[in-house]
Amino acid sequence: MTDLTLYEHPLSPYAQKCKIALREKGVAFDTKMPDAVGTGLAGGEFRDASPRIEVPALIHGGVTLFDSTIILEYIEETWPDPALLPTSPIARARARMIEDMMDTHYEAITWALGEIHFFKRAGGAKAAELTTTAGEQLAQAHAWLERMLGDADWFSGRHFGWADLAVAPFVNASVGFDLGPGAGSRLAAWLDRANARPSVGITQEQAVASLGDMAQVGDLISTGQFKRQYRDHRLEWMVRSGGLDIVVDGVKNDTIRFVWPFH
Repeated sequence: MTDLTLYEHPLSPYAQKCKIALREKGVAFDTKMPDAVGTGLAGGEFRDASPRIEVPALIHGGVTLFDSTIILEYIEETWPDPALLPTSPIARARARMIEDMMDTHYEAITWALGEIHFFKRAGGAKAAELTTTAGEQLAQAHAWLERMLGDADWFSGRHFGWADLAVAPFVNASVGFDLGPGAGSRLAAWLDRANARPSVGITQEQAVASLGDMAQVGDLISTGQFKRQYRDHRLEWMVRSGGLDIVVDGVKNDTIRFVWPFH
């Protein structure tokens, strides 16, 4: 046991970012999955640490933190070597910009694909329509990422860093839905390099290993025992991409939840 615990779910790209950062820095840590994760009913020290009742949450001695970006900043400042953020203000701002894009716009797309294919929120023609829309949006996001990558090996420049660990979990998720970067693209080559790093590879292996549990969670949605969290960017995606009926049905049947109020 260590004095550093990360509450997580292996499929959460937000938690994956934090695990990759800790592994890159060689920091020993323990992981826990909250009881009743994803239901909005989790309690104990996890709920105390994360009033939004979402992973990740970090407990380090007497320190409790939530929000993946804040946790990343804490990791970077507490264990500064090796540095994950580049040195110049422009490069640091660029890394944070890429992270924000992945955390909001990109995550909303892969999260929605999970709603459709894991949690069966839509079927038939509606599922096909939403999946097509998601694929078109991911292609646009991948084109933007390729522009950000340019001819460099890493988003962070000459070395793997903050921007790379912020991108890898999300793009790996798109691959899981067969909507990843095009074969032979610079982004696909970058992803191969990233997954070859032990920090990313181990984290991705853990995510894939947890996929077997998703089928039964889909059944829990239909019985109202599991409530998916609809944060702002996710709700926006559903409304503007043709999934408004899913939101209305989820509110009616009490199978979705929102962040507020804190508990």
